[in-house]
Amino acid sequence: MRLVLTSPKIRPFIPYPIQNFLHTCPTSLKFSLNPPSNCRRSYPIAAKSQQTHRSNPLTKSPDDGIPIEDIKIIAKFKSRYNYIRVLEVSRKADHPLAGSRLLLLDAPGNIHSISFRFKLLTDTYFDVFATLPPILPPGPVAVLGFGAGSAARLILELYPDVAVHGWELDPSVIAVGREYFGLEKLEKQHPDRLFVYIGNALLLKSVVKDGFSGIIVDLFSEGSVIPELQDPNTWEELIRCLRKGGRIMVNVGGRCVEAEDKRRDGDVVMEDTLKAMHQVFGDDVFVLSLGNRKDDSSVALTGKLPDLDEWKKVLPKSLRFYVDMWAPFRC
Repeated sequence: MRLVLTSPKIRPFIPYPIQNFLHTCPTSLKFSLNPPSNCRRSYPIAAKSQQTHRSNPLTKSPDDGIPIEDIKIIAKFKSRYNYIRVLEVSRKADHPLAGSRLLLLDAPGNIHSISFRFKLLTDTYFDVFATLPPILPPGPVAVLGFGAGSAARLILELYPDVAVHGWELDPSVIAVGREYFGLEKLEKQHPDRLFVYIGNALLLKSVVKDGFSGIIVDLFSEGSVIPELQDPNTWEELIRCLRKGGRIMVNVGGRCVEAEDKRRDGDVVMEDTLKAMHQVFGDDVFVLSLGNRKDDSSVALTGKLPDLDEWKKVLPKSLRFYVDMWAPFRC
């Protein structure tokens, strides 16, 4: 049976009135210190959603481990909510994360934010988030689980007419973002387009008058997608925060995302999250699997899939390949 998809139009970017709100601080991090048993010590670092590779499938992935001599720890402390570490990976490292700065927040060592000094794109799921604005109606975008601002930076740089409202539970994460990931500079550059709030990301209803054109959900706790996202009621509430034609894009994790609680299997949590979304959005849920292996993690998108060729036309060339990776989710 052939799947027939309707194709809503992809809008050109049109400036719109931006709501002016006061903004506050912080975000979150992840990494792991257990070296392998061989004599060459390394950090087994894993992204919440695996890095994507467009060429050789045998290319090293972030969970291959980085030799300890290529890692510099520039911050490490415990906050009320997280075990925060900021790592700097040497540009000389033989690893996809070479030259990056990483934010780690949980014991297993999952990456919550990433930045590179000399390039904008990250080759991670944050780049998938950056493909969302062209298929949204005019209006601001919410980022739930702001971290150090990786997704916000991409959107602000690539789409000059889009405003971003970000929520982060941990003030210390925002402070780290400002200190080590250029968030303070980003806020000064875009005072009318970037608004950061500290608090529960699921309580976002009253911030903008007519709702958000899009919502990016990247909510993890203790190395796992938060339990609220396995509840259909959460998705019903988020729909109420969208304006007409709005969409939600979600990091749903996967087997490669290691939780502190071993009973929270990443693959099972991902499936339960997608099933909860399916109860609310029906067949208008699509999944993009990242990485090269079956156990890599995924991003979900709500709404009918747009015309793929039109979507590609309004994306930077380096992001267009993601468009062909979406597949419908079926229970």
